[in-house]
Amino acid sequence: MSKKPNKKPAARKSAKGRSWLGLLIKLMLVGVVVLAGVMAYLDAQIVEKFEGKRWAIPAKVYARPLEIYAGLSLTDKRLSAELAALGYRLVDKVDSVGQVQRKGAGDFVIYGRSFNFADGREPAQLGEVELANGRVQALRDGKGHDLPLMRLEPQLIGGFYPSKNEDRELVTLKDVPPLLVSTLIAVEDRNFYSHWGISLRGITRAMLANIRAGRFVQGGSTLTQQLVKNFYLDDNSRSLIRKLREAPMALLLEMHYSKQEILETYLNEVYLGQDGSRAIHGFGQASLFYFGQPVNELNPAQISLLVGMVKGPSLYNPRRNPNTATERRNVVLQVLADQGIMPQSYAEGWAKQPLGVSDVPLRSKGGYPAFMQLVRQQLQQYYDADTLTSAGLKVFTTLDPYVQHTAERSLQDVTAQLDKRYGKRLEGLEGAMIVTSPNTGEILAMVGGRDPRFQGFNRALDAHRQIGSLVKPSVYLSALEEYQQYNLATPLDDGPVDIKAGDGTRWKPQNFDHQSHGMVPLWQALAKSYNQSTAHLGLAVGLPRIAQTLQRLGITSQIDAVPSLLLGAIDLTPFEVTQMYQTIASQGFYMPLRAVTAVLDEKGKPLQESSLHFQPKQVVDPRFMGLVTYGMEQVVNEGTSRQIRTVLTPDIFAAGKTGTTNDQKDSWFAGFTENYLGVVWLGKDDPQPTPLTGATGALQVWIDMMKGLQPAAWQPALAPGLSQAWVDSSGNLTDQDCPGARQLPFIPGSEPKTFNSCHSAPAAQPDDDGQQRSWFQRLFGG
Repeated sequence: MSKKPNKKPAARKSAKGRSWLGLLIKLMLVGVVVLAGVMAYLDAQIVEKFEGKRWAIPAKVYARPLEIYAGLSLTDKRLSAELAALGYRLVDKVDSVGQVQRKGAGDFVIYGRSFNFADGREPAQLGEVELANGRVQALRDGKGHDLPLMRLEPQLIGGFYPSKNEDRELVTLKDVPPLLVSTLIAVEDRNFYSHWGISLRGITRAMLANIRAGRFVQGGSTLTQQLVKNFYLDDNSRSLIRKLREAPMALLLEMHYSKQEILETYLNEVYLGQDGSRAIHGFGQASLFYFGQPVNELNPAQISLLVGMVKGPSLYNPRRNPNTATERRNVVLQVLADQGIMPQSYAEGWAKQPLGVSDVPLRSKGGYPAFMQLVRQQLQQYYDADTLTSAGLKVFTTLDPYVQHTAERSLQDVTAQLDKRYGKRLEGLEGAMIVTSPNTGEILAMVGGRDPRFQGFNRALDAHRQIGSLVKPSVYLSALEEYQQYNLATPLDDGPVDIKAGDGTRWKPQNFDHQSHGMVPLWQALAKSYNQSTAHLGLAVGLPRIAQTLQRLGITSQIDAVPSLLLGAIDLTPFEVTQMYQTIASQGFYMPLRAVTAVLDEKGKPLQESSLHFQPKQVVDPRFMGLVTYGMEQVVNEGTSRQIRTVLTPDIFAAGKTGTTNDQKDSWFAGFTENYLGVVWLGKDDPQPTPLTGATGALQVWIDMMKGLQPAAWQPALAPGLSQAWVDSSGNLTDQDCPGARQLPFIPGSEPKTFNSCHSAPAAQPDDDGQQRSWFQRLFGG
């Protein structure tokens, strides 16, 4: 009887197979679940960031706009510098925005750009500016009609950046030239409009190239994948893991958003270079950084250069590697010709053009560190740090770039000359400057040190130094306010002073020339900066009264009412000194110095505008300030600052005061014209003595600056409520034709009561009505 075959081994094999199959199915199910979870997570990431706050947009800070109108004080040199800084292109005939044409000496045709100013958006405008004798003689539109005003867009001077130091100038697709989009797609992703985020052909081509090279040398990324890498993934390596994340995220991005939305985001996200620690992202910012022009004004060669840089911003940096950048640009131009986007002859013509890259712009981060520190301080009263660095604010300031550059150059040039003259005695010399508008309190320039780009110690805001004779106008103002007792002709004693101080020591101030000058008129004591007569006057008026006057002028630091205060033994910063002299220059109106005029949010809506405008407050009667101003004008005309008159002609009003402290540790000058108030300090940070006085140091910087600024010719009218009379050197009324006679302003009723004529007897003169009246009757009535 035959045996039946044994079937158990086959059954065991079948069971084992079913077991592996089940495990595989389970693993596949787990994989699907995991993959679905991963895809859901990636999908949430894609949507959340793309539809939320995509970028931390830094606050952009702008200088003041140049407002051109007939009668404006403006030179050919200054307008040319302004246009060059804004990236206007000089052409033979103006036909588009951002261009300027020179038709003759002092004749400019400007096609101004549209801009969203603080008070609203203004369209592009064509204007013809005619200059002569340092002023705008005429302003006309493109049709030859008179134009009341033309505003050039303000220069971008810096920003407040987020922690990653990324900088962007956001653009939309309608803002960029169509050629830029065509060039980008032609070079980076020809199948952009037909793929779903990844390109199998590109991946295959890259894979073969990598196999041939034996290492990772090429990626097959589409524009969408590049956007995912830059926008979502922090890992910039070419690892397989990153690629495995990049591909599905690109697919998800394409599922949710249109090609136009993806492309617009790419235009703003792509990395295109580095400015120190500041990363340049997007074509809008790159256009400003490399060419100083808005992206919509780029020509085909410039567009090709920027698109070519996408492949390697460092390698093709046109400032560091101009030859390599030129080769890459020309490759891109040839691609445009090969694909029929541009005729071959056009591509060859543009390939012959220079790169046209501007110098590293001053408006980049760190351009004006001293001024930007003040802007931040004033903004921090209203905005927190996150809003300042990430909310896309537009901050409009008072900075005048031309004044700023002039101030910087003057401080550097003059201190270099002083270094050469005095050698080691001036080793470590530093300085600071502030320039304002006397009529508004707006800060036009601020220099924090001899190296204006240094972002450390800002001497203009933070250096507390004794001010010396800069305090004297407050002493004389305090006296002149007592007009029944003091006037500009009042004789003052310039004899020795010797008083016992509170600590038992003797206070014996001396004049700089170590001489006493007897009895001198009050105006002369101020003009010549006599210490002894100032001390006598201040002690008579009272120290508390002078301390109060300083506070009215804007000093907020603690003031000790001690005798040495009369000669400037008070520590103030250049900013505080400027605030004090601002009140003097504005004829007694106190207005806080300001650097910010308006702030717009990301959508262009004004924020806190009313809080940033300060109302002036009358703190000193303009009549008394007019008397002090006369004395300070004599400082310039015949006193310690008379060297100014070698530069500024007599038709240009100028008033000021030098200041020198003990051992000449500090050299100061504060002076003003019709349109500029400038305060200059020189000294060593230690502090140590220097060979400089106010006149040989700080004044020289101020004079050099005024050479460059060319202040307008102007002579102020006599302040309302003041009269004038002729006096002699003894402070008595006299005849106009007497030797040494001087015409002084007076508060009516405060004139000298004594008449001293150089003639044998005061002559009676016929008045307008033909009647004979004596000098007394004609001066005081009757």
